[in-house]
Amino acid sequence: MFVPKIKRREAISTSNFRINEQIRVKEVRLIGPEGENIGVVTAQRAMEIAHQAELDLVEVAPAANPPVCRVMDFGKFLYERTKKEREARKAQTKIEIKEIRLRPKTNEHHRGFKTRDARRWLEDGMKVKVTVRFRGREITYPEIALEDLKEIAAELADIAIVEQKPNIEGRNMSMMLTPTKGPGKKPKVIVSSSSQKVELDLLSVKDLEISEEEFEDIDLDEDDDIVDDDSTDENEEE
Repeated sequence: MFVPKIKRREAISTSNFRINEQIRVKEVRLIGPEGENIGVVTAQRAMEIAHQAELDLVEVAPAANPPVCRVMDFGKFLYERTKKEREARKAQTKIEIKEIRLRPKTNEHHRGFKTRDARRWLEDGMKVKVTVRFRGREITYPEIALEDLKEIAAELADIAIVEQKPNIEGRNMSMMLTPTKGPGKKPKVIVSSSSQKVELDLLSVKDLEISEEEFEDIDLDEDDDIVDDDSTDENEEE
């Protein structure tokens, strides 16, 4: 005899949506597992259909009259949504960092090439680390390198801000520039807790591949890795 999945599923359901025997209305508009419109049936009949398919009955539009329910594998749905959320978070946090390297008081022509590279990367949404490398006794005059970094920051101020102020690391002085806007101004990905995000997705008709228009139509008929661009070092002043 088939045992309903409700016992296994209850642990992951919340008060924000109902599944299986938690759905206690008299009638529901039922969407089948393939997205087909079954029509208005009693909640008991909808439960039987879901159990016969060895799937879950999920209330996807509680505000509709009658509420809309869909037959689906609820566990699989949660897994896929969590996977997408994890991939989105990974894509959001992985930011490429480029680097340009200079010597103290590099001539303006040579520095222009470096600055153009930095501008191109910043426009592509990348961060840029600007490093001035000291040799010999040059390190005893850090104010020269500091002036270089300030001038570069000023030249790129229209597209970038200084995220990390100039500081000395060994025989280098560096600062980090970050773009004021990404390439094409991509929307920021905001990831809430997994349970809350999934709950909101379940309540979203669009995420369940059923649009509001379709509801109306179915009435009865239906780790920052630093990337060093070798090309920028070829022009480096020795």
